[in-house]
Amino acid sequence: MPTAKLKVNSNTQYARIDVSPCASRYLQRKFHHDIFNGSIKFTPSTFTLVGIPGLEAEHIWISIPFCLIYTIIFPGNGLIFHIIRMDSSLHQHRYYFLAMLAFVEFGVSASTMPTVLSIFRFGINDISFSDCLLQMFSTHSFTLMESVVLLAMSVDRFVAIYSPLRYTTILTIARITGMGAAIALRSIMLMLPLLFLLKLLPFCGHNTLTHSYCLHSDLIKLPCGDTRPNSILGLFVITFTFGLDSLLIVVSYVLILHTVLKTASGAGQWRALNTCMSHICDVLVYYVTMISLSLMHRFGQHLPLLLQTVTANAYLFFPPVVNPIVYSIKTKEVSNSIVHTLSRKRGEF
Repeated sequence: MPTAKLKVNSNTQYARIDVSPCASRYLQRKFHHDIFNGSIKFTPSTFTLVGIPGLEAEHIWISIPFCLIYTIIFPGNGLIFHIIRMDSSLHQHRYYFLAMLAFVEFGVSASTMPTVLSIFRFGINDISFSDCLLQMFSTHSFTLMESVVLLAMSVDRFVAIYSPLRYTTILTIARITGMGAAIALRSIMLMLPLLFLLKLLPFCGHNTLTHSYCLHSDLIKLPCGDTRPNSILGLFVITFTFGLDSLLIVVSYVLILHTVLKTASGAGQWRALNTCMSHICDVLVYYVTMISLSLMHRFGQHLPLLLQTVTANAYLFFPPVVNPIVYSIKTKEVSNSIVHTLSRKRGEF
């Protein structure tokens, strides 16, 4: 009777079949068939994060700009969130949405920071399977929230320009709070199925990821099972969130432009549109990088891996860096409150 020995690698928990010379080829075919159709499942105990491919020797130097980026993201967004919470003059509807945006961007950066600094600063490239899934879930959930917050901010600007007298009665505090809860719930519920589908897939020893953090589009390249449900669901999530949100943002600004041109004078038109400039910058920075990354993962497999990695980093790091700077410069009330807060802190010392 043919015999076969199954060997399992202790590091990645994948299996290799070692068949004696007299064993039939049927055993090999059946074993590999069972792996690929999901009858036998192996999951890696760890994933290896490459960081920036081809520049592994320069990681210690690359860590310097990443550290600088985080020193802008966390104090910048944290300061905006703090002044909106503490300054009573900023307890207005538009600034509540800005506080949501700062909180979400803080969450995105906090999700990626552990692995980014571990790779580039300390040379630690491994992350456990469960931690990788948690990072993927957290990172994508916060980015989905950011998309909806940008949509909510565009709706806020439309209501303020279209019906300024009814602005506070339409967008009440209770409704804004409910919108915040709905934004968080929608993002979590959309990401949970992707998380469970990934846990069901066999990886068969493939455990090297091409970024410095775990992304769904990167993870579904590794399993040896059928990833079509993951791809279809991922495409649905992108279309239902980013696609629908961006379309509604465009519609909001078309209505804003129509309202401004119809009702305001030349100077009034500029003042009304100027209140939207910071948000327009946010939308462009966020969606241009997001669309570039999505297209690259879908159709740009032939492009250099370094370019894909740089685009992925720009998608997650550029908006949280730019947004607090833009709002600090373009929004007079926010900049005045920041100056007042920093002056008061300096006087205390």
